Amino acid sequence: MKGQAFNPYLPEYEYIPDGEPYVFGDRVYVYGSHDRFGAPMFCMNDYVCWSAPADDLSDWRYEGVIFRKNQDPKNRLGVRLLFAPDITRGPDGSFYLYYAFDFMGIMGVAKADSPVGPFEFYGHVQYADGTLWGRKKGDSFPFDPGIFVDDDGRVYLYSGFYTPVPAIVTGFRSLGFMGGYVLELEQDMKTIRKPEKLLFPKEGKGSFENHEFFEASSMRKYNGKYYFVYSSRHNHELCYAVSKSPTEGFRFGGTLVSNGDLFLDGNEDESHAANYIGNTHGSLLHLNGKYYIFYHRHTNRSSYARQACAEEIVMDENGHFQQAEMTSCGLNGGPLKGIGRYEARIACNLWSKKGTGRYDCKNPKKVFADDPYFTQDKKDGDESARQYIANMRDGAVAGFKYFEIRKLKKIGVVISGYASGIIKVSESRDFSRVNAEIIIELESSTPVDFEVACSISDGKKALFFKFCGTGSFDFWDIELSGEENVWKREKN
Repeated sequence: MKGQAFNPYLPEYEYIPDGEPYVFGDRVYVYGSHDRFGAPMFCMNDYVCWSAPADDLSDWRYEGVIFRKNQDPKNRLGVRLLFAPDITRGPDGSFYLYYAFDFMGIMGVAKADSPVGPFEFYGHVQYADGTLWGRKKGDSFPFDPGIFVDDDGRVYLYSGFYTPVPAIVTGFRSLGFMGGYVLELEQDMKTIRKPEKLLFPKEGKGSFENHEFFEASSMRKYNGKYYFVYSSRHNHELCYAVSKSPTEGFRFGGTLVSNGDLFLDGNEDESHAANYIGNTHGSLLHLNGKYYIFYHRHTNRSSYARQACAEEIVMDENGHFQQAEMTSCGLNGGPLKGIGRYEARIACNLWSKKGTGRYDCKNPKKVFADDPYFTQDKKDGDESARQYIANMRDGAVAGFKYFEIRKLKKIGVVISGYASGIIKVSESRDFSRVNAEIIIELESSTPVDFEVACSISDGKKALFFKFCGTGSFDFWDIELSGEENVWKREKN
């Protein structure tokens, strides 16, 4: 690869949640909704696309705006928001983009000749008589499309939402909110061929106990099996179900990833997750013999500034996936080099002295005012913006996974703020052994460097930084110093 890959894998100023990864030709493309930093609501920006060479997941390229919300004739004023999309290549070779306008209860389709558009409005998912799906009594609520074209050319659309939306919001009553649905489309990619049926009940018989369907439908097919990816009622996890058919017989497979590492190693305590949790949405990618799970994390102490992350995930010989762990090096193919300067924003673990909390649009008070959080120093869309960890107070911990440590001599931090105390550095999250202590006396609104000698044995290591003291600081970078020639010899 040209460089190292980090999480989040897109630039620090970009906020693309709900990522759906696909390979078209020799490139990987990611499609998602588009949050606006500092906004009071989800998905306030237009759809954009990013892509990377299939053999270099460190080299992401901005492909530009691919579809604007006011292109749909039902949203000429642009007041409705573009929620999570999905895309497929149709039997005719064209590319079809599916989207739902926030909670309007209809689903639109746009079409292009290229995976990066420009996409043009094509129509709405509808019945043969022209009635829009979502406008007949008994219809389910069209939401979070998952579009899938099978090997035989048949077209399936998955959709669903857990929480009933009031009729005053949708503009239509009597919509179903029973779980996840599937319907089949005609070859025109928008007309319903076979009516919807409930495939993933959110409760009762047929539901997946403790991992019931909530939203975020997505379908993949590997080795002749259908893998349905979805977000459970816990919101912070992506799960999967597997079947030999795209329309029946699914059984629960497990958790793919949680944006708090919950359900990993038996931990289900949301107040002591590995990071602050919130909703997530994404899917699987099979590339060059490896599997990856794409998801998102939350920033700025809200549900409305989410960033794209991805992890390598292991499939066993029986076709079962093991839950992936959140890391700082997701698409890198291995640990980051244990030398050089790294931005603190790539921390995959973050918590306060009290633990963690949930970014909940209904109850933001669940996250405490004195907790650390990811944020940036400039407005949305400013490519010169720098992201950092704000509000590191007594007991706050930032963790990075993983580095390949070789002959490490010194470790440093770049911080700003007003604080006095010690930053402890450890390989373990419980700080059972402290590998370095950085004494700080800080009174500066601009970043300042601190560095000390550090003793950490060689190998694949996590690094945790814990502040013990008074005041607070903003965390910008970490610095790992060692024998440069160790890495030069490896390169040669």
